[in-house]
Amino acid sequence: MEEDPNASNVTTMMNSSSELNLSPSMNTPMVSLESRINRLINANQSQSPSRSIYSDRFIPSRSGSNFALFDLSPSPSKDGKEDGAGSYATLLRAAMFGPETPEKTDITGFSSSRNIFRFKTETHRSLNSFSPFGLDEAPGVSHSPVKSPRKVPRSPYKVLDAPALQDDFYLNLVDWSAQNVLAVGLGNCVYLWNACSSKVTKLCDLGTDDSVCSVGWAVRGTHLAVGTSTGKVQIWDASRCKRTRTMEGHRLRVGALAWGSSVLSSGSRDKSILQRDIRCQEDHVSKLTGHKSEVCGLKWSYDNRELASGGNDNRLFVWNQHSTQPVLKYSEHTAAVKAIAWSPHVHGLLASGGGTADRCIRFWNTTTNTHLSSIDTCSQVCNLAWSKNVNELVSTHGYSQNQIIVWKYPTMSKIATLTGHTYRVLYLAVSPDGQTIVTGAGDETLRFWNVFPSPKSQNTDNEIGSSFFGRTTIR
Repeated sequence: MEEDPNASNVTTMMNSSSELNLSPSMNTPMVSLESRINRLINANQSQSPSRSIYSDRFIPSRSGSNFALFDLSPSPSKDGKEDGAGSYATLLRAAMFGPETPEKTDITGFSSSRNIFRFKTETHRSLNSFSPFGLDEAPGVSHSPVKSPRKVPRSPYKVLDAPALQDDFYLNLVDWSAQNVLAVGLGNCVYLWNACSSKVTKLCDLGTDDSVCSVGWAVRGTHLAVGTSTGKVQIWDASRCKRTRTMEGHRLRVGALAWGSSVLSSGSRDKSILQRDIRCQEDHVSKLTGHKSEVCGLKWSYDNRELASGGNDNRLFVWNQHSTQPVLKYSEHTAAVKAIAWSPHVHGLLASGGGTADRCIRFWNTTTNTHLSSIDTCSQVCNLAWSKNVNELVSTHGYSQNQIIVWKYPTMSKIATLTGHTYRVLYLAVSPDGQTIVTGAGDETLRFWNVFPSPKSQNTDNEIGSSFFGRTTIR
């Protein structure tokens, strides 16, 4: 047994106290106090060799260092005990891999005799060898966390009953204005539904001898064009519910309308397209000819320089601002082309969809006059609309699946497939903020879906607006 160095100090102090002729009652407290003080002082000055010292500082393990790189010899271990870093590594391996714990070289890809931070480098080693677990992966594999796919609500957040909404592929009876007002043609009447207040207003009644075949909002969203079955086009001031003009020129129904900056284009069953400048007194300023059957699709490009038209003759044409003959002709579709959409992200990128005998969505570059790609949707393509917030588009379908599909462009991978309509989804419009779409079908319902992210946050996790607000009627 080792001798306690404090014992001699205590004995000396006791002898000194006896020489002072102190009473026994005064000796004991003095000895106890002095002994405690000395123990506290000596405890900070000396330590028993058998006691381990722990600190809040991290002392790296020297046992795993390659001292040969620096012509140094490793220091011997103390008392043959394992250092703290080695113990931690052993526990970590056991926690990660279970009872069958691999050696260090299997986990990190480095032997225990190497330092990760070293002065000598091995330039011939591939970048893949530095993967966290030493896995052999193909070049170009990203180690960044993979984003989870955006959640698109599978159910509409609102349903409106729309009695007398026609089940006719060649008509365009729904449009959403920049003022957040939805226009719907029901039979011989047009109704307006305010998306902010949910207020329904009856805009017009064409009478028993006429019916609504198309509706289209002007760019600013204050005036609505209405195409009729008698070949007329009416202009209505929506704020005052007042008709401002009636324009003629077509011999048969007007099933397609498209606004440019100041030009209104109307497509008819008489195979022609009329260009109307509402600032002029004439009913139309030019007539575009080229289609051999009813014109059922019309869309101006975002820069108002090109007009795309689709017809029941399976043709897709592109016109410029001044041409009366198509400047581009595409005949790859094998069915009627109603679905047309210009990309807001890429100049000259045009998407078109074919009917039941075609079922394909095709992409065109009108700048270079090239056919870019095609995808078979396995269902009649009724409408196309591009998101203005992200590079995605939505398509609505008829025979035979009646579905709504959200696509990622250019991969054309499906983000979501939405179902609910029991008839062909013939009508489609996008809200002014670009997040919501409304779809209409022959089942006489309008369904509102949140399919695109917001322009600012583009949050991929929140299902914004997915709550159901009940079912009402639009008239």
